Amino acid sequence: MASLRASLVALFIFAVAFDPSSVNAKFSKSMYFYWGARHSSILGNGDDLQLVLNQSSGSGVKSKRPFLFGSIQMLIKLVPGNSAGTVTAYYVSSSGDRHDEIDFEFLGNTSGQPYTIHTNIYTQGNGSREQQFRPWFDPTADFHNYTIHWNPTEVVWYIDNVPIRVYRNYENEGIAYPNKQGMRVYSSLWNADNWATQGGRVKIDWTVAPFIARYRNFRARACKWNGPVSINQCAAKTPANWWTSPAYSKLSNAQLDQMKRVRDNYMIYNYCNDTKRFNGQMPPECFKAQF
Repeated sequence: MASLRASLVALFIFAVAFDPSSVNAKFSKSMYFYWGARHSSILGNGDDLQLVLNQSSGSGVKSKRPFLFGSIQMLIKLVPGNSAGTVTAYYVSSSGDRHDEIDFEFLGNTSGQPYTIHTNIYTQGNGSREQQFRPWFDPTADFHNYTIHWNPTEVVWYIDNVPIRVYRNYENEGIAYPNKQGMRVYSSLWNADNWATQGGRVKIDWTVAPFIARYRNFRARACKWNGPVSINQCAAKTPANWWTSPAYSKLSNAQLDQMKRVRDNYMIYNYCNDTKRFNGQMPPECFKAQF
């Protein structure tokens, strides 16, 4: 286990983002507060953000425009100390009852206990595809890169450039895939103490409020959504649409090895293994090649 942690830390230190030419979109230019603006803030030259939760309100930001396919990255430093009952959410989502959504949610815990990294994907309004992990690092001690990457072939969740989960496109076999709706980028910090920590048994301790999550370097290397015309434009295999390159159609062997080590050692829940929950009627993608 110690050697695994060391190798993953080394990957974080030495890995670069998908492309060194990535443009920092800046929170001040590309996002706005849709909730709780009075006690949260965009700092410095627009590169830094802090979301605050106190007893009166949480807070959240969302991107000014939606995207379809590409890579969304943020550096996040989670709420330190006793974060029980809090959830820091970071996701992309369309709107409406049949929305698509790709999630990271960070479920807080009491001091000294690890966060739960909760991932999910919704297609046409249907979710219930949760996978959960324990972090192999302290997500409150420093900033870590959380990336949502999706293209016409697959969705990949990355932490510090290490893939932890893949959802592949089996639309041609009747399994819905998020490829026809533009999605905005969201992040929020909110009170979820009815479920977030030990199933809601541990509540928020308001005596240690306010709770603060910190963000840096929002990057959106993604196709801008301009309505239904973008469905074909963003999926076209052109040099500008770098996410359609064969290099991004499947993880490399080295990436698959990285992901296997994380999943073998730090995954704590996989909906595809929960036969009791689905009464034996497992979601069809669970019978397909996952990676």
